Amino acid sequence: MIAYRLLTEDDSSAFCHKVTEALSKGWVLHGDPTYAFDAKRGVMRCGQAVVKEVDATYSPEVKLGQL
Repeated sequence: MIAYRLLTEDDSSAFCHKVTEALSKGWVLHGDPTYAFDAKRGVMRCGQAVVKEVDATYSPEVKLGQL
């Protein structure tokens, strides 16, 4: 199965660390990153999709961050 996650975070080093951690666990970047202004909170937000081939069967209970 190919697992998919969309990582999001405020525009800070925390976002870069979140993506770097996923890459270190075998996740692969999927598509371009996204960047948008959260007007309600007054901050920029980042997003990056990542995918990973895993030996598992999909179910809604799968904890994607633990794959």
